[in-house]
Amino acid sequence: MLQTYAAKRHDGKIAHVSRELRAHDASRPLVIRKKAAPHLVPKRDDLRHTDDKIDVGDLDEILDIDPIARTCTAEAGVTFEELVAATLQYGLVPAIVPELSTITVGGAVTGCSLESMSFRYGGFHDTCLRYEVVGSDGATLVCTPDNENRFVFQMMHGSFGTLGVLTTVTMKLVPAKRYVRMTYEKYRTLAEYQEAIWHYYKRGDVDFMDGIIHSADEWVLSLGRFVDEAPYTNRYDWTKVYYKSTQKRREDFIETAQYLFRYDRGVTNVHPKSAIGRFLFGKWLHSDRVLRLGEKLHHILPEKPNVTVDLFLPFSKLEEFFAWYRDRIDFFPLWCVPYKRVRDYEWIADGFFDGIDDELFVDIAIYGLEQPEGRNLYAELEEELLAVHGIKTLISYNYYDEETFWRTWNKHNWQTAKRIVDPRGVFRDLYSKTVLAPRGLTHVP
Repeated sequence: MLQTYAAKRHDGKIAHVSRELRAHDASRPLVIRKKAAPHLVPKRDDLRHTDDKIDVGDLDEILDIDPIARTCTAEAGVTFEELVAATLQYGLVPAIVPELSTITVGGAVTGCSLESMSFRYGGFHDTCLRYEVVGSDGATLVCTPDNENRFVFQMMHGSFGTLGVLTTVTMKLVPAKRYVRMTYEKYRTLAEYQEAIWHYYKRGDVDFMDGIIHSADEWVLSLGRFVDEAPYTNRYDWTKVYYKSTQKRREDFIETAQYLFRYDRGVTNVHPKSAIGRFLFGKWLHSDRVLRLGEKLHHILPEKPNVTVDLFLPFSKLEEFFAWYRDRIDFFPLWCVPYKRVRDYEWIADGFFDGIDDELFVDIAIYGLEQPEGRNLYAELEEELLAVHGIKTLISYNYYDEETFWRTWNKHNWQTAKRIVDPRGVFRDLYSKTVLAPRGLTHVP
């Protein structure tokens, strides 16, 4: 049961959100403004800077932790830093904890978050049990995987703020210990790397698995196990850089909360880059502050942005993709996260995975790649992904034409969900929100 006082406060917040939505006249697009910084790639010309806002900053309370059922119910604006601090008191953590401490639970659902338990559980959405959603007509929907709103439950995943206001999330928790012991295995080829990933995926005898591909012949697999004791610990929230440690070390011990947010200063795009810069400013420049700076100073961002993107690739297509990637781009280091195929999500176009029987996918993350003159690497990646049945995240720049976009995303299901949750059309549609508006466009040029 929800705690009484928190539940009463929550009811008042929901009533406020409902009134605000009903009062909006739908003549201008509406975007959600929360307390934490948006975990999107800041964009110079993004129209959401001038769109009308609905402020949901007070949706920031943990409503219930049930250590017996191993569940937690939290308002959508709760950050994972706050969530982990609370659940660790019970010896539990969320099954999926995204890499940046100020990602919110609502953002993790609508933005398709994953991490190093994804080889076991899939994405954060796949570990969720219940959503509460307020539609543009002010109505509140309670959505679970098996109730009358199960379609909306599935479509909230990857909706990027286009399907009403997600207000609460109930998620699964898993047992945790005080420390994580890391071991780093080094491989010289993609084939050896895939064999090792598959080995640990099938055995299931590690708690965490991800990796850093430092170069074409240096593939590091990072394997973590919860432990009760540690002979020493390292932190990566100031001068030390986690991804570089995977290249130098064979073993490491990290306190659990520190492990979960080991990439908070950047995954492979660490800021500041220099050791002196990190010593002077590293404690201050964590992910939230960097994103807030990008938002405030968006008007001075470069016209041709560096590439920041996650690519979801079928395990069987990695060899084909990397042959193309080495020939056309050849940029390292890359982050690698194995991802269990829990279900074929309703937001993916029918037939997109025809002929793909993989039970394991891999997220390959490219951060900080400078684009050469005369090329659009985002568009080149989009074209190659279609050839290998891959999907890219929509948090950065997207250049799909509308017809090609709906070859990956399920237009019929998005339109159906839109009629249910946003019947007044106050939020942008998915294509406009993720492809056009970030580039300052209202229509296809």
